Amino acid sequence: MILFLFLAMSLVIDAQDPHAEDRQALLKILEEVQTGINTQNIEGILAQMDPGATVTWWNAEVSHGEKEIRAYYQKMMKDEGRILDRMTVSAKLDGHARFLGDGTIAIADGRSEDEFFPKIRGPFKLNSRWSSTVAKIDGRWKIVSMHLSANVFTNSLIAEVMRSVFYVGAGALVVGALLGWFMRRWVAT
Repeated sequence: MILFLFLAMSLVIDAQDPHAEDRQALLKILEEVQTGINTQNIEGILAQMDPGATVTWWNAEVSHGEKEIRAYYQKMMKDEGRILDRMTVSAKLDGHARFLGDGTIAIADGRSEDEFFPKIRGPFKLNSRWSSTVAKIDGRWKIVSMHLSANVFTNSLIAEVMRSVFYVGAGALVVGALLGWFMRRWVAT
């Protein structure tokens, strides 16, 4: 009975939302991009994007179009001098996409729990934010702009640096005290 009420309510809500079908298509895009990132499949990610899409990455670099997006991915994830071996994301929407104009442009945003696996150190996690502008082009929704960012002032890497500074400072204090004690004993003799 409860299941029946839930299904009936969802049908009423869908009937009231003129963008219900579009919202499902946008959720599919989010799922495909997340799967592409988690499986390191740049082609799967690009398949969800307009060929002229712009991406602002976590490190504030900007890529315009497929060629630059692919080059950024290659540089960060595949080349010999790459920064990352891999990464994973778990993206969530903050709310419904907002449709603009005649309903062929949508803006969505949300949060993501990301895990990065750098080549030169152990993995670390970041809670990040994302936003995306999606356009209906030739009857299909495509990402035309995506922005990925994390808090540069408060995050796990800053906390790690602060812990390191504390330990280095405490260690320097102990070493300085010991050196002072030995120097005082040495001068006294």
